[in-house]
This record gives sequence, C-alpha cells and structure tokens, in this order.
Amino acid sequence: QVQLVESGGGLVQPGGSTRLTCVASGNIFRNPAFHWYREGPEKHRELVAGISSGDQYTYTDSAKGRFSIFRDNGDRKYAAILQMDKMTAEDTAVYVCKCRTYWGLDFWGQGTPVNVSA
Repeated sequence: QVQLVESGGGLVQPGGSTRLTCVASGNIFRNPAFHWYREGPEKHRELVAGISSGDQYTYTDSAKGRFSIFRDNGDRKYAAILQMDKMTAEDTAVYVCKCRTYWGLDFWGQGTPVNVSA
C-alpha cells in the first residue's frame, strides 16, 4: 500500500507563486513517477506536469515556462514538488497528485485547492 500526502496551495495573488508537495510513502521500491493533475471549475481533469521514473519531464502547454516539477526524495519517502510561478486566474483549480509505483500501480492524493485571486 502507498500513502500520498499533499500540501501547499491556497490563495495566491495573480502573478504570484506557490509550491505544492506530494509525499509518497509505503510500498515503493524505486523512484516512482509523479504527475500533477488539476480540476478546474468545469471539473475537467487535465495533466499539468509529470516526472517519470526515469526522470523525463512532461508539461502541459500552459505550464511550460511557468511551472517546474522536481523530486525531493529523502529517508524512507519519495516526494515531488510542483513549483508554480506567474500564476493567473486560469490556474485556479484543485490540484491532485498521482504516484505510479515500480509495479505500475497508481495511487491518487485527495487534492489540494489553489485559488488565484486578488
């Protein structure tokens, strides 16, 4: 079993920055893949950014140049951080982390809301 804990987000000023963290623990053998998705007001889930088990990066077009995903691994845990800069109202959404383990199993976080507003 794998547990995911998300943190960060909240209220962000337009043009500002925030950082989301997804920590995975439990039955993880090697570097898992992490992907951040978001669900906007229209409830459509889209991929925002991802890092594969082999450290290949994926970004949606709207995130390129503004968002960065990177690992923050430590003792008995794996984590991925999504750094978001130059944020706009269109980035307002619930951000959800997905972790794919070495065995190809997907685990989802509960989601953390981000509201970009003045």
